[in-house]
Amino acid sequence: MNLNEQEFDIPLADGADDPIGYFRRAAAKHLADGESPVRFAVTSSGPKGHHCELAVLTGLPDRPRRRPGSIFDFLPRGVEDQTSFNAVLLVPTGIGAVIGGHAGDAGPVARLLAKVCDTLITHPNVVNASDINELPENGLYVEGSVICRMLMGTAALQRVRSNRVLLVIDEHPEGAITDLMVNSASAARATLGQASAGVVRLDPPIKLSAELSSSGRAAGRVEELERLCDALESRRGAYDAVALGTAISVPPETTRGYFTSKGNPVNPWGGVEAMLTHAVSTLYDMPSAHAPMMDSMKMMGRTFGVVDPRMAAEDVSRCFIHCVLKGLQNSPRIVTDRTAFRHPGVLSAADVSALVIPDGCVGLPTLAAVKQGIPVIAVRENRNRMRNDLTALPFAPGQLRVAENYLEAAGLLAAMKAGVSPETVRRPLSQTEVFQMKAVHSER
Repeated sequence: MNLNEQEFDIPLADGADDPIGYFRRAAAKHLADGESPVRFAVTSSGPKGHHCELAVLTGLPDRPRRRPGSIFDFLPRGVEDQTSFNAVLLVPTGIGAVIGGHAGDAGPVARLLAKVCDTLITHPNVVNASDINELPENGLYVEGSVICRMLMGTAALQRVRSNRVLLVIDEHPEGAITDLMVNSASAARATLGQASAGVVRLDPPIKLSAELSSSGRAAGRVEELERLCDALESRRGAYDAVALGTAISVPPETTRGYFTSKGNPVNPWGGVEAMLTHAVSTLYDMPSAHAPMMDSMKMMGRTFGVVDPRMAAEDVSRCFIHCVLKGLQNSPRIVTDRTAFRHPGVLSAADVSALVIPDGCVGLPTLAAVKQGIPVIAVRENRNRMRNDLTALPFAPGQLRVAENYLEAAGLLAAMKAGVSPETVRRPLSQTEVFQMKAVHSER
Protein backbone atom coordinates (compact mmCIF):
# COMPACT_ATOMS: atom_id res chain seq x y z
CA MET A 1 0.00 0.00 0.00
CA ASN A 2 1.24 3.46 -0.89
CA LEU A 3 0.21 7.06 -0.27
CA ASN A 4 0.87 9.71 -2.87
CA GLU A 5 -0.28 13.20 -3.77
CA GLN A 6 -2.28 14.08 -6.88
CA GLU A 7 -2.95 17.54 -8.30
CA PHE A 8 -5.66 18.62 -10.70
CA ASP A 9 -7.44 21.72 -11.95
CA ILE A 10 -11.20 22.07 -12.30
CA PRO A 11 -13.56 24.88 -13.38
CA LEU A 12 -14.95 27.26 -10.79
CA ALA A 13 -17.80 25.89 -8.71
CA ASP A 14 -19.93 28.75 -10.05
CA GLY A 15 -21.58 29.56 -6.74
CA ALA A 16 -22.90 26.04 -6.29
CA ASP A 17 -24.80 25.65 -3.03
CA ASP A 18 -23.34 22.13 -2.59
CA PRO A 19 -19.57 22.62 -2.81
CA ILE A 20 -18.87 19.26 -1.16
CA GLY A 21 -20.74 17.40 -3.86
CA TYR A 22 -19.04 19.46 -6.55
CA PHE A 23 -15.52 18.66 -5.32
CA ARG A 24 -16.43 15.04 -4.62
CA ARG A 25 -17.46 14.52 -8.24
CA ALA A 26 -14.33 16.30 -9.47
CA ALA A 27 -12.04 14.18 -7.29
CA ALA A 28 -13.76 10.95 -8.37
CA LYS A 29 -12.74 11.64 -11.98
CA HIS A 30 -9.08 11.53 -10.93
CA LEU A 31 -9.25 8.29 -8.93
CA ALA A 32 -8.54 4.86 -10.35
CA ASP A 33 -10.33 1.72 -9.18
CA GLY A 34 -9.24 0.78 -5.68
CA GLU A 35 -7.84 4.22 -4.83
CA SER A 36 -9.15 5.93 -1.71
CA PRO A 37 -8.66 9.65 -0.92
CA VAL A 38 -7.46 10.51 2.60
CA ARG A 39 -6.75 14.28 2.43
CA PHE A 40 -8.10 17.08 0.23
CA ALA A 41 -7.35 20.76 -0.19
CA VAL A 42 -8.17 23.53 -2.62
CA THR A 43 -4.86 25.36 -2.75
CA SER A 44 -5.92 28.22 -5.01
CA SER A 45 -8.96 29.61 -6.78
CA GLY A 46 -9.12 32.21 -9.50
CA PRO A 47 -10.85 33.17 -12.75
CA LYS A 48 -9.52 30.02 -14.44
CA GLY A 49 -10.78 27.65 -11.74
CA HIS A 50 -9.67 25.71 -8.68
CA HIS A 51 -6.32 23.99 -8.15
CA CYS A 52 -6.84 20.92 -5.96
CA GLU A 53 -4.47 18.56 -4.17
CA LEU A 54 -5.52 15.11 -3.07
CA ALA A 55 -3.63 12.54 -0.97
CA VAL A 56 -4.57 9.07 -2.20
CA LEU A 57 -4.18 5.59 -0.69
CA THR A 58 -3.46 2.90 -3.30
CA GLY A 59 -3.15 -0.87 -3.16
CA LEU A 60 -5.78 -1.26 -0.45
CA PRO A 61 -6.34 -4.98 0.32
CA ASP A 62 -9.87 -6.26 0.17
CA ARG A 63 -10.36 -6.53 3.93
CA PRO A 64 -13.50 -5.07 5.57
CA ARG A 65 -11.64 -3.34 8.40
CA ARG A 66 -9.45 -1.57 5.84
CA ARG A 67 -12.25 -0.36 3.59
CA PRO A 68 -12.89 3.22 4.76
CA GLY A 69 -15.84 5.36 3.75
CA SER A 70 -15.26 8.34 1.51
CA ILE A 71 -13.79 11.48 3.08
CA PHE A 72 -16.48 13.33 1.09
CA ASP A 73 -19.36 11.57 2.90
CA PHE A 74 -21.54 14.21 4.57
CA LEU A 75 -24.38 14.03 7.09
CA PRO A 76 -26.16 17.24 8.18
CA ARG A 77 -26.23 17.93 11.89
CA GLY A 78 -29.85 19.10 11.93
CA VAL A 79 -29.55 21.27 15.04
CA GLU A 80 -26.84 22.95 17.12
CA ASP A 81 -26.60 22.02 20.78
CA GLN A 82 -26.06 25.35 22.52
CA THR A 83 -25.66 24.05 26.07
CA SER A 84 -21.88 24.53 25.78
CA PHE A 85 -19.53 26.57 23.58
CA ASN A 86 -17.01 24.44 21.70
CA ALA A 87 -14.67 25.77 19.04
CA VAL A 88 -12.45 24.01 16.52
CA LEU A 89 -9.02 25.55 15.86
CA LEU A 90 -7.28 24.43 12.67
CA VAL A 91 -3.92 25.39 11.19
CA PRO A 92 -3.54 22.94 8.28
CA THR A 93 -0.21 21.15 8.20
CA GLY A 94 2.39 22.02 5.58
CA ILE A 95 0.90 25.26 4.22
CA GLY A 96 3.63 27.57 5.52
CA ALA A 97 1.37 29.33 8.04
CA VAL A 98 3.31 32.09 9.78
CA ILE A 99 1.58 31.04 13.02
CA GLY A 100 1.44 27.30 13.56
CA GLY A 101 3.48 26.32 10.53
CA HIS A 102 6.61 25.31 12.41
CA ALA A 103 7.01 23.61 15.82
CA GLY A 104 3.99 24.07 18.05
CA ASP A 105 4.13 27.83 17.57
CA ALA A 106 0.33 28.06 17.53
CA GLY A 107 0.30 26.80 21.13
CA PRO A 108 -0.18 30.32 22.55
CA VAL A 109 -3.13 30.78 20.19
CA ALA A 110 -4.69 27.55 21.45
CA ARG A 111 -4.21 28.64 25.07
CA LEU A 112 -5.78 32.04 24.32
CA LEU A 113 -8.82 30.73 22.45
CA ALA A 114 -9.37 27.95 24.99
CA LYS A 115 -10.04 30.59 27.66
CA VAL A 116 -13.19 31.75 25.84
CA CYS A 117 -14.47 28.22 25.12
CA ASP A 118 -15.84 25.38 27.15
CA THR A 119 -13.86 23.01 24.93
CA LEU A 120 -11.25 23.75 22.25
CA ILE A 121 -10.84 20.98 19.70
CA THR A 122 -7.54 21.16 17.85
CA HIS A 123 -5.04 18.92 16.08
CA PRO A 124 -1.40 17.92 16.62
CA ASN A 125 0.07 20.50 14.22
CA VAL A 126 -1.13 23.31 16.49
CA VAL A 127 0.54 22.18 19.73
CA ASN A 128 3.19 19.59 18.76
CA ALA A 129 6.56 21.12 19.63
CA SER A 130 8.91 18.12 19.66
CA ASP A 131 9.62 17.45 23.34
CA ILE A 132 7.07 20.13 24.36
CA ASN A 133 3.26 20.10 24.21
CA GLU A 134 1.23 22.87 25.85
CA LEU A 135 -2.28 21.68 25.04
CA PRO A 136 -4.77 23.65 27.19
CA GLU A 137 -6.52 21.82 30.02
CA ASN A 138 -9.84 22.10 28.18
CA GLY A 139 -8.30 21.20 24.83
CA LEU A 140 -8.90 17.99 22.89
CA TYR A 141 -5.98 16.62 20.84
CA VAL A 142 -7.59 15.19 17.70
CA GLU A 143 -5.96 14.00 14.48
CA GLY A 144 -6.85 16.24 11.53
CA SER A 145 -8.82 13.73 9.48
CA VAL A 146 -10.93 12.90 12.54
CA ILE A 147 -11.82 16.58 13.01
CA CYS A 148 -12.73 16.63 9.34
CA ARG A 149 -15.03 13.62 9.73
CA MET A 150 -16.57 15.16 12.83
CA LEU A 151 -17.43 18.37 10.97
CA MET A 152 -18.73 16.33 8.05
CA GLY A 153 -21.10 14.58 10.47
CA THR A 154 -19.76 11.04 10.01
CA ALA A 155 -17.81 10.70 13.27
CA ALA A 156 -17.90 12.01 16.82
CA LEU A 157 -15.55 12.24 19.81
CA GLN A 158 -15.90 10.50 23.16
CA ARG A 159 -13.85 11.95 26.01
CA VAL A 160 -11.59 9.46 27.81
CA ARG A 161 -9.66 9.51 31.07
CA SER A 162 -6.59 8.01 29.44
CA ASN A 163 -5.41 5.84 26.55
CA ARG A 164 -3.12 2.87 26.25
CA VAL A 165 -0.58 4.27 23.79
CA LEU A 166 1.31 2.04 21.37
CA LEU A 167 4.56 3.49 20.03
CA VAL A 168 5.58 2.26 16.57
CA ILE A 169 9.09 3.18 15.43
CA ASP A 170 11.57 2.29 12.72
CA GLU A 171 14.26 -0.25 13.53
CA HIS A 172 16.97 2.38 13.13
CA PRO A 173 20.43 1.37 11.83
CA GLU A 174 21.92 3.34 14.72
CA GLY A 175 20.83 1.58 17.89
CA ALA A 176 21.37 4.69 20.00
CA ILE A 177 18.45 6.42 18.26
CA THR A 178 16.18 3.42 18.79
CA ASP A 179 17.17 3.44 22.46
CA LEU A 180 16.24 7.13 22.76
CA MET A 181 12.78 6.44 21.35
CA VAL A 182 12.21 3.59 23.82
CA ASN A 183 13.42 5.88 26.60
CA SER A 184 10.85 8.45 25.49
CA ALA A 185 8.07 5.90 26.00
CA SER A 186 9.49 5.13 29.43
CA ALA A 187 9.67 8.84 30.26
CA ALA A 188 5.98 9.23 29.37
CA ARG A 189 5.16 6.41 31.78
CA ALA A 190 7.27 7.91 34.55
CA THR A 191 6.16 11.55 34.18
CA LEU A 192 2.65 11.40 32.69
CA GLY A 193 1.57 8.14 34.25
CA GLN A 194 0.91 6.91 30.74
CA ALA A 195 -0.39 3.40 30.19
CA SER A 196 2.07 2.16 27.58
CA ALA A 197 1.04 -0.60 25.20
CA GLY A 198 4.70 -1.14 24.41
CA VAL A 199 7.00 -0.28 21.54
CA VAL A 200 6.90 -1.99 18.14
CA ARG A 201 10.07 -1.76 16.04
CA LEU A 202 9.42 -2.06 12.30
CA ASP A 203 12.11 -4.01 10.46
CA PRO A 204 12.28 -3.15 7.63
CA PRO A 205 10.57 0.21 8.11
CA ILE A 206 7.99 1.88 5.92
CA LYS A 207 9.37 4.57 3.63
CA LEU A 208 8.38 8.23 3.95
CA SER A 209 9.74 10.92 1.66
CA ALA A 210 8.91 14.61 1.76
CA GLU A 211 8.38 16.90 -1.20
CA LEU A 212 6.64 20.13 -2.10
CA SER A 213 3.63 20.40 -4.39
CA SER A 214 3.39 22.94 -7.19
CA SER A 215 1.63 25.32 -4.78
CA GLY A 216 4.56 25.13 -2.34
CA ARG A 217 2.54 23.05 0.11
CA ALA A 218 4.33 20.21 1.91
CA ALA A 219 3.38 16.79 0.56
CA GLY A 220 5.21 13.53 0.00
CA ARG A 221 4.95 9.82 -0.49
CA VAL A 222 4.53 6.80 1.81
CA GLU A 223 5.56 3.38 0.54
CA GLU A 224 4.98 -0.14 1.89
CA LEU A 225 2.33 1.02 4.37
CA GLU A 226 1.17 -2.58 4.74
CA ARG A 227 4.10 -3.20 7.09
CA LEU A 228 2.68 -0.69 9.54
CA CYS A 229 -0.83 -2.09 9.08
CA ASP A 230 0.40 -5.61 9.82
CA ALA A 231 2.05 -4.36 13.01
CA LEU A 232 -1.10 -2.55 14.11
CA GLU A 233 -3.28 -5.55 13.42
CA SER A 234 -0.94 -7.88 15.30
CA ARG A 235 -1.46 -5.76 18.45
CA ARG A 236 -5.14 -5.05 17.87
CA GLY A 237 -7.07 -4.73 21.14
CA ALA A 238 -3.97 -3.99 23.21
CA TYR A 239 -3.92 -0.24 22.58
CA ASP A 240 -6.25 2.77 22.22
CA ALA A 241 -3.99 5.23 20.38
CA VAL A 242 -0.97 5.04 18.09
CA ALA A 243 2.19 7.16 18.32
CA LEU A 244 4.37 6.92 15.23
CA GLY A 245 8.07 7.72 15.10
CA THR A 246 9.59 7.04 11.70
CA ALA A 247 12.30 8.48 9.50
CA ILE A 248 11.37 10.86 6.69
CA SER A 249 13.66 11.25 3.71
CA VAL A 250 14.48 14.96 3.39
CA PRO A 251 17.60 16.24 1.61
CA PRO A 252 20.13 17.64 4.13
CA GLU A 253 20.22 20.97 2.31
CA THR A 254 16.43 21.24 2.72
CA THR A 255 16.73 20.66 6.47
CA ARG A 256 19.51 23.23 6.81
CA GLY A 257 17.61 25.70 4.63
CA TYR A 258 14.52 25.32 6.81
CA PHE A 259 16.36 26.12 10.03
CA THR A 260 18.55 28.91 8.64
CA SER A 261 16.08 30.67 6.35
CA LYS A 262 15.30 34.29 7.20
CA GLY A 263 11.90 34.09 5.51
CA ASN A 264 8.92 31.84 6.16
CA PRO A 265 9.87 28.39 4.84
CA VAL A 266 7.39 25.54 4.71
CA ASN A 267 8.08 22.79 7.24
CA PRO A 268 9.02 19.98 4.81
CA TRP A 269 8.13 17.11 7.17
CA GLY A 270 4.54 18.11 7.96
CA GLY A 271 2.77 17.16 4.75
CA VAL A 272 3.79 13.51 4.56
CA GLU A 273 3.25 13.17 8.32
CA ALA A 274 -0.35 14.33 7.87
CA MET A 275 -0.85 11.91 4.97
CA LEU A 276 0.33 9.02 7.16
CA THR A 277 -1.79 9.83 10.22
CA HIS A 278 -4.84 10.58 8.07
CA ALA A 279 -4.52 7.08 6.61
CA VAL A 280 -3.99 5.37 9.98
CA SER A 281 -6.87 7.15 11.72
CA THR A 282 -9.15 6.54 8.74
CA LEU A 283 -8.32 2.86 8.38
CA TYR A 284 -8.48 1.98 12.07
CA ASP A 285 -10.73 4.66 13.67
CA MET A 286 -7.86 5.22 16.07
CA PRO A 287 -6.26 8.41 17.45
CA SER A 288 -2.79 8.77 15.93
CA ALA A 289 0.03 11.27 15.60
CA HIS A 290 3.54 11.22 14.12
CA ALA A 291 6.97 12.59 14.92
CA PRO A 292 9.97 12.30 12.59
CA MET A 293 12.92 10.17 13.63
CA MET A 294 16.43 11.59 13.26
CA ASP A 295 18.51 10.24 10.36
CA SER A 296 21.64 9.82 12.46
CA MET A 297 23.30 10.72 15.74
CA LYS A 298 25.51 13.03 13.72
CA MET A 299 22.40 14.86 12.48
CA MET A 300 21.09 14.96 16.04
CA GLY A 301 24.24 16.83 17.05
CA ARG A 302 23.97 19.45 14.33
CA THR A 303 23.96 23.10 15.31
CA PHE A 304 22.26 25.93 13.44
CA GLY A 305 23.06 28.68 15.90
CA VAL A 306 20.24 30.86 17.22
CA VAL A 307 17.23 29.95 15.07
CA ASP A 308 13.84 31.52 14.44
CA PRO A 309 11.91 31.28 17.76
CA ARG A 310 9.12 29.39 15.96
CA MET A 311 11.59 26.55 15.23
CA ALA A 312 13.43 26.61 18.56
CA ALA A 313 11.47 23.70 20.07
CA GLU A 314 12.77 21.42 17.33
CA ASP A 315 16.33 22.68 17.75
CA VAL A 316 16.43 21.96 21.49
CA SER A 317 14.76 18.54 21.26
CA ARG A 318 16.32 15.15 20.65
CA CYS A 319 13.54 12.68 19.82
CA PHE A 320 10.54 14.88 18.90
CA ILE A 321 8.13 12.16 20.13
CA HIS A 322 7.17 13.34 23.63
CA CYS A 323 4.68 15.89 22.29
CA VAL A 324 2.88 13.04 20.54
CA LEU A 325 2.87 10.76 23.57
CA LYS A 326 1.55 13.57 25.77
CA GLY A 327 -1.14 14.55 23.27
CA LEU A 328 -2.38 10.99 22.82
CA GLN A 329 -2.63 10.47 26.58
CA ASN A 330 -6.21 11.83 26.59
CA SER A 331 -7.03 12.01 22.89
CA PRO A 332 -10.76 11.25 22.54
CA ARG A 333 -12.10 7.99 21.19
CA ILE A 334 -13.55 8.04 17.68
CA VAL A 335 -17.27 7.20 17.54
CA THR A 336 -18.88 6.21 14.23
CA ASP A 337 -22.20 4.80 15.50
CA ARG A 338 -24.63 7.68 14.96
CA THR A 339 -26.99 6.32 17.60
CA ALA A 340 -24.28 7.18 20.15
CA PHE A 341 -23.83 10.78 18.95
CA ARG A 342 -26.47 12.02 21.41
CA HIS A 343 -24.76 10.51 24.44
CA PRO A 344 -23.85 13.25 26.98
CA GLY A 345 -20.14 12.39 26.83
CA VAL A 346 -19.91 12.52 23.04
CA LEU A 347 -19.12 15.59 20.91
CA SER A 348 -20.42 15.65 17.34
CA ALA A 349 -20.94 18.30 14.67
CA ALA A 350 -24.04 19.37 16.59
CA ASP A 351 -21.78 20.49 19.46
CA VAL A 352 -19.46 22.68 17.36
CA SER A 353 -20.08 26.39 17.93
CA ALA A 354 -17.36 27.86 15.67
CA LEU A 355 -14.43 27.03 13.41
CA VAL A 356 -11.25 29.16 13.40
CA ILE A 357 -8.91 28.88 10.38
CA PRO A 358 -6.18 30.89 8.64
CA ASP A 359 -7.64 33.08 5.93
CA GLY A 360 -7.72 31.49 2.48
CA CYS A 361 -7.87 27.86 3.62
CA VAL A 362 -10.40 25.71 1.78
CA GLY A 363 -10.62 22.02 2.56
CA LEU A 364 -13.34 19.70 3.77
CA PRO A 365 -13.54 21.30 7.26
CA THR A 366 -14.33 24.70 5.72
CA LEU A 367 -16.77 23.21 3.21
CA ALA A 368 -18.46 21.19 5.96
CA ALA A 369 -18.85 24.31 8.11
CA VAL A 370 -20.58 26.07 5.21
CA LYS A 371 -23.18 23.29 4.92
CA GLN A 372 -23.55 22.67 8.68
CA GLY A 373 -24.18 26.36 9.37
CA ILE A 374 -21.15 26.57 11.66
CA PRO A 375 -19.76 30.12 12.05
CA VAL A 376 -16.26 30.47 10.60
CA ILE A 377 -13.60 32.95 11.73
CA ALA A 378 -10.80 33.43 9.18
CA VAL A 379 -7.63 35.03 10.56
CA ARG A 380 -5.94 37.33 8.07
CA GLU A 381 -2.63 37.72 9.93
CA ASN A 382 -1.91 34.00 9.67
CA ARG A 383 -0.59 34.23 6.13
CA ASN A 384 0.03 30.97 4.27
CA ARG A 385 0.39 29.37 0.83
CA MET A 386 -3.34 28.93 0.25
CA ARG A 387 -4.86 31.36 -2.26
CA ASN A 388 -8.65 31.27 -1.96
CA ASP A 389 -11.28 33.95 -1.46
CA LEU A 390 -13.53 32.57 1.28
CA THR A 391 -16.25 35.08 0.46
CA ALA A 392 -16.83 33.17 -2.81
CA LEU A 393 -18.19 30.20 -0.83
CA PRO A 394 -21.97 30.07 -0.22
CA PHE A 395 -21.87 31.18 3.42
CA ALA A 396 -25.11 32.37 4.99
CA PRO A 397 -25.19 36.08 5.89
CA GLY A 398 -23.00 36.68 8.95
CA GLN A 399 -21.65 33.12 8.99
CA LEU A 400 -18.13 34.14 7.87
CA ARG A 401 -16.14 36.60 9.98
CA VAL A 402 -12.68 37.83 9.02
CA ALA A 403 -10.45 38.71 11.97
CA GLU A 404 -7.22 40.65 11.57
CA ASN A 405 -5.44 38.50 14.18
CA TYR A 406 -6.08 35.86 16.83
CA LEU A 407 -6.63 38.49 19.51
CA GLU A 408 -9.59 39.72 17.48
CA ALA A 409 -10.67 36.12 16.86
CA ALA A 410 -10.77 35.56 20.62
CA GLY A 411 -13.02 38.60 20.95
CA LEU A 412 -15.34 37.27 18.25
CA LEU A 413 -15.55 33.89 20.01
CA ALA A 414 -16.29 35.62 23.31
CA ALA A 415 -19.07 37.62 21.63
CA MET A 416 -20.55 34.47 20.10
CA LYS A 417 -20.48 32.71 23.46
CA ALA A 418 -22.14 35.68 25.15
CA GLY A 419 -24.77 35.98 22.43
CA VAL A 420 -23.66 39.52 21.63
CA SER A 421 -23.65 40.79 18.05
CA PRO A 422 -20.06 41.96 17.38
CA GLU A 423 -21.35 45.06 15.56
CA THR A 424 -23.05 46.33 18.72
CA VAL A 425 -19.78 46.72 20.63
CA ARG A 426 -18.18 48.94 17.99
CA ARG A 427 -18.81 52.52 16.96
CA PRO A 428 -20.32 54.10 15.06
CA LEU A 429 -23.45 52.05 15.68
CA SER A 430 -25.46 51.84 12.48
CA GLN A 431 -29.10 52.85 12.25
CA THR A 432 -31.65 50.12 12.77
CA GLU A 433 -33.14 48.99 9.47
CA VAL A 434 -36.85 49.64 9.07
CA PHE A 435 -38.86 47.86 6.44
CA GLN A 436 -42.26 49.12 5.38
CA MET A 437 -44.74 46.56 4.14
CA LYS A 438 -47.68 47.99 2.25
CA ALA A 439 -50.89 46.06 2.33
CA VAL A 440 -51.91 44.43 -0.90
CA HIS A 441 -55.68 44.56 -1.52
CA SER A 442 -57.10 41.78 -3.59
CA GLU A 443 -60.09 42.46 -5.83
CA ARG A 444 -63.13 40.29 -5.52
